[in-house]
Amino acid sequence: MKRTGKVLQVAFTYMGTIVGAGFATGQEIVQFFTRFGYWGALTILLSTAMFIWLGAKMMLIASEVSAKSYEAVNKVLFGERFGSWVSHFMLIVLLGVNAVMLAGAGSIFNEHWNFSYQSGLLITLFGCFFLLRKGMKAILTLNSIVVPIMLLFTVLIIIDTIQTPGSDRWMILTSDHSPWAAWASPFLYAAFNLSMSQAVLVPLGAEIKDRKTIVYGAWLGGFGIGFMLLTGHIALSVYMPGIQQFAIPMGGIARELGQGVQWIYIFLIFAEIFTTLVADIYGLTLQLQERLKVSRVLLTVTVLFICYLASQIGFGPLLSTLYPLFGLISLGWLILLIRIRSPQGN
Repeated sequence: MKRTGKVLQVAFTYMGTIVGAGFATGQEIVQFFTRFGYWGALTILLSTAMFIWLGAKMMLIASEVSAKSYEAVNKVLFGERFGSWVSHFMLIVLLGVNAVMLAGAGSIFNEHWNFSYQSGLLITLFGCFFLLRKGMKAILTLNSIVVPIMLLFTVLIIIDTIQTPGSDRWMILTSDHSPWAAWASPFLYAAFNLSMSQAVLVPLGAEIKDRKTIVYGAWLGGFGIGFMLLTGHIALSVYMPGIQQFAIPMGGIARELGQGVQWIYIFLIFAEIFTTLVADIYGLTLQLQERLKVSRVLLTVTVLFICYLASQIGFGPLLSTLYPLFGLISLGWLILLIRIRSPQGN
């Protein structure tokens, strides 16, 4: 029973880390899968396989080397010198990604809760600062609450979608995009999300010493990610191409379930963004603390302030520009993770 509890914590934290701003709002699903029409479902299956296999691999490496931060894993993949350079680059990318998530939170407050965009940013920042003082324990607890509820609402959305006219559009939806772009997309998506999740999964893998717990947690978490991706893709396909105009496409779909359900779903989207933001900033501050040897509180405040400044650009422009670019750059990282021998032959 104790192992089962740990497996669920690993799985929920894995899912909660990947289900960030772009995923939970539906923007990532549209950009990487749904805009490619009927190819989307097949490419989602490929992404799911990579999340299961490579998520477990990364956490096992972190456990084996007792990594204090994601730089230790990068040094295993790239060697001492290049690993350090890659970690510097990842630090900049993570700052950009956290700015995207913060902007996503601001958009939710603005579009759905009648708050100004700036007020949404500041409320989210203060919440992050409070929880970051609690460390990894708070991150595990948050995800253990939010992710199961998100899964339940994902089931409600797929049930409602099946009853909607045009629910089979995901199988017949055409696209003007090249098939080459469609099949490159799952690799870009997995590369980007797995490299970004280092900030959370590496400290988590180092903390969980039991190999089977990590493997089972990665399998369960990977399947959960795939299920939510596919459900989102099927639901979004019904409303293509018009759904692309929304900053938060999944919020528009949740509206079809009724006002009360929509409000709860929007809150869950915010909670997913919030949990990922907290976890990523936690990993960033661990990395910075190893290098700068200054107070964790000061580092946290500095990182949050930089994210606030970058989030002024806006959610849509940030996500559509930064995510594909970072995904492309992360491909090299993914190839090395695939090539390296897994701990204990896994």
